[in-house]
Amino acid sequence: MDDMTYRMAEGLLNGGRPLEALSMLTPRAEELLETASGAVLLGRAYYHSAQLGRAEKALTRAVALAPTDSFARYLLGRTLQRQSRYAEALPHLKLAAAQDPAYAEDRDTCAARVA
Repeated sequence: MDDMTYRMAEGLLNGGRPLEALSMLTPRAEELLETASGAVLLGRAYYHSAQLGRAEKALTRAVALAPTDSFARYLLGRTLQRQSRYAEALPHLKLAAAQDPAYAEDRDTCAARVA
């Protein structure tokens, strides 16, 4: 995917227009899943358009490609949490919060659901 298309899709996501971003990303989904950053971008678009199964697939791929990416872990955890899969979400949220304290509140909310 060319850099301009990537940036345009990212801008649409940042502007709260995930369906428009997906219209640009979906034809290139397989290509995007080859890199961690592409998988995260696709996962974000799916997540923000409430396509949680697809978001989970893309974000699982992102975490496999970049296991130390705290945002990919966080968003995968949030995706699982939104599906009420708290026990599965918690390890991802714990790892994300260990790297970035900004994610601690979501980790704690999920942990309370598991307990």
